[in-house]
Amino acid sequence: MVQWQEGETITDFFLIKEREIKQASNGSEYANLTIERNLHVMLARLWDITIEQKQQFLRKSIVKVEGTVITYRGQLQLNINRIRLATEEDEVKVSELISREGVQREALWHELRLMMEEVQSKTLRSIIKSLFSEKTIRERLTTIPASKNYHHTYYAGLLDHIVHVTGCALQLLPLYPHVNRDVVLSTCLLHDLGKTELFTEAVAPDYTTAGEFIGHITLGLELLNDAAKEAGIPRSNVELLRVKHCIASQFGSVSEGFGSTVSPKTAEAIFFHHIKQMNTMLHALEMVQERSNEDWTYSPMFKRKMYTNKEG
Repeated sequence: MVQWQEGETITDFFLIKEREIKQASNGSEYANLTIERNLHVMLARLWDITIEQKQQFLRKSIVKVEGTVITYRGQLQLNINRIRLATEEDEVKVSELISREGVQREALWHELRLMMEEVQSKTLRSIIKSLFSEKTIRERLTTIPASKNYHHTYYAGLLDHIVHVTGCALQLLPLYPHVNRDVVLSTCLLHDLGKTELFTEAVAPDYTTAGEFIGHITLGLELLNDAAKEAGIPRSNVELLRVKHCIASQFGSVSEGFGSTVSPKTAEAIFFHHIKQMNTMLHALEMVQERSNEDWTYSPMFKRKMYTNKEG
């Protein structure tokens, strides 16, 4: 990942993730822009913003920026010298600006389809294929991030997360033969499906009204119930209940306060919770490390400084 230095002049295309108009002490207005390119997020400031610029440079706009890197209160920022909207002739795709290098949407989707075939249960496989065959779910699943701020926060990040968690399960399940393989794999594939209704879009996503009201776990369980009903599978089906339990308890014990609606009560739920947690936390640390130039860097997710020395 590119590391910018104080005093450097940058000329490149960026996505405006957030925008805030403020007033300077002299009465003029300026814009604080949060800009992003390939997971490098930076605060940029446009001084003496005009009425026309306020109308042009909105959230989710793609812009070409020329600016100078400065340090303000210990953080690198960009003082914008020149800025314009991207044009068709620039041939800049928004998906390219919010992607992570090496993450290929098509390859991941192909891998996920192969992983579906690993589920032997006819009941669970029918539900999985029914859900993933829905165009809206498939389009969102393969484009949206897994979260807004903490992990897999990039284009197709949710798909990347699901494939990694499922791959981890396939590697570890042979070591635990008493754990129900189909229940775990189905949970891996379906546990975050509610996020397809949690986020508004892939570009600078926000929470939907349903997402704000009931969260992605409940949204995912509703999708499962709808798919089961359509397939003629009763909600009391034991396999379906065990998968739903794993999804509901994916963040561990309720007492920990991380979002589970019930504490893990089966071997499959315990197994899944820990591989999901491992993937989420290690990936979050990897992203902090990629963005840092220091040996120790504070992480909002871990709420502490983490060791991020790349040579260590």
